Amino acid sequence: MDPARLLGAWQGRAAGCVLGKPVEKIPREGVREIAEATGNWPIRHWFTARGLPAEVAARWPWNRRSAVNSLAENIDGVPEDDDLNYPLLALTVLERHGRGFTTDDVAKLWLDELPAGRTFTAERVAYRNLLSGVEPPETATHRNPFREWIGALIRTDVYGWVNPGDPATAAEYAWRDARLTHTANGVYGAMFAAALCAQSLVATSVEEVVAAGLSVVPPGSRLHDAVRRAAEDAASEPDFERVLDRLHERHAGLHWVHTINNAALVAAALIHGRGDFTASIAGAVAGGWDTDSAGATVGSVAGALNGGVPERWRMRNSLASSLTGFDGIGLDELARRTGELMTA
Repeated sequence: MDPARLLGAWQGRAAGCVLGKPVEKIPREGVREIAEATGNWPIRHWFTARGLPAEVAARWPWNRRSAVNSLAENIDGVPEDDDLNYPLLALTVLERHGRGFTTDDVAKLWLDELPAGRTFTAERVAYRNLLSGVEPPETATHRNPFREWIGALIRTDVYGWVNPGDPATAAEYAWRDARLTHTANGVYGAMFAAALCAQSLVATSVEEVVAAGLSVVPPGSRLHDAVRRAAEDAASEPDFERVLDRLHERHAGLHWVHTINNAALVAAALIHGRGDFTASIAGAVAGGWDTDSAGATVGSVAGALNGGVPERWRMRNSLASSLTGFDGIGLDELARRTGELMTA
């Protein structure tokens, strides 16, 4: 396995996440209007407030927490994000407990290291359940209406990276983690993402990667059907906006952070991007659902396939985090530590 591909995966995850951060919660039409108004459509660079007309800014306000550190004019290193904190936790659980880690190990690590204020939706409910004495896997079901949302999907890249070319094992690791907070399609999404990442380190095409992701998702599930149809649309339709039209029509009833629609978008962006890093992360963000999460997963895969990311998407090599021992860490150091776990 080429170490450059592992570094590219970390770089790609960071870049895709940061590209999507300022427009998180902004619908698809708003993302496009902002990009067009600043000469960035199709999206080819970071979002910027420079030159953005006041009326457009008022109609589509930036994500308040993210705009301060994820616009072209203020990016300084990789800002903190839950889409980046969770891979750090996955790395930690493997370093502390090895390949035999359990769901209980993940739960204890969260209580020891993850600030409650850095959790959202299903993760916050599960965290509250843990504090109340509820044990896994009931933490995922007790008063948890978010258990098929995207939270588990964003946590599992590292489980794929430590199992290059072995999507089945990567998916099993992801299952152990995801069952703390999610059920059904929420868990399948985590398995799908881990399998994508496992195959991305050895594959030669996006088609091979998406096929590996689908291989671990139950064929009768709504997620399998959504991802398969999205990949078919992306392969047959030259205009990605038309692909997005179909996705939004098909999944109009789902919340913008549900697993099914976002996983379908990830597959579509990868297939339509054909390995081009910029086109891939731009497609994920242009979809207008969970922009930073979809961007991060697509960036992870595209960065690995390319063995790195274009210079325009590289940030200062310092990741901000509220997790103990990680604030200011370099992506190269994270790649080194991940690589050590491949043979641990």
